[in-house]
Amino acid sequence: MEAVAELLGKLRLEWIYVGGVARAAYLGGAVEGGSIDIVALMQPVQKGQVAMMASNRGFRVDRDEIDRSEELDLIPLHFADVRVHVLVASNALYAKMIRAARVVGDLRVPSREDLALLLTLSEDSASVQQLMSSPDFDHARFNETLISIGLRELVP
Repeated sequence: MEAVAELLGKLRLEWIYVGGVARAAYLGGAVEGGSIDIVALMQPVQKGQVAMMASNRGFRVDRDEIDRSEELDLIPLHFADVRVHVLVASNALYAKMIRAARVVGDLRVPSREDLALLLTLSEDSASVQQLMSSPDFDHARFNETLISIGLRELVP
């Protein structure tokens, strides 16, 4: 995670941890496997810069894998035996998540509401319920986001 922070910091990108890292930041527990998932705000031309700088900083970069993930706006990297997925914030929703990010522990992660949205989409209802039970969870903002992206049926 330090290598990722150093890499994206050198490129002066705004970014947040999502996935298991963000979940663990809010709900506790350890990230014992899987990938390190990141959403980064960048222009399409910067994707190549991330890959190039990563390869010069100890990351393993597979050009074929990057080419295959082009349509997903994803930069797949490897650091030692850990997969790192850098998702390019290519739409307003991701950009808004980055702007609303919080620092939890030492990690920059989505707000509780945005993480609940991501976990709702990945069907992790137990974690969503834990996040929503926090007294500082903004239920109105969460519901507004669900409605704005066409998921009114998921409003609790």
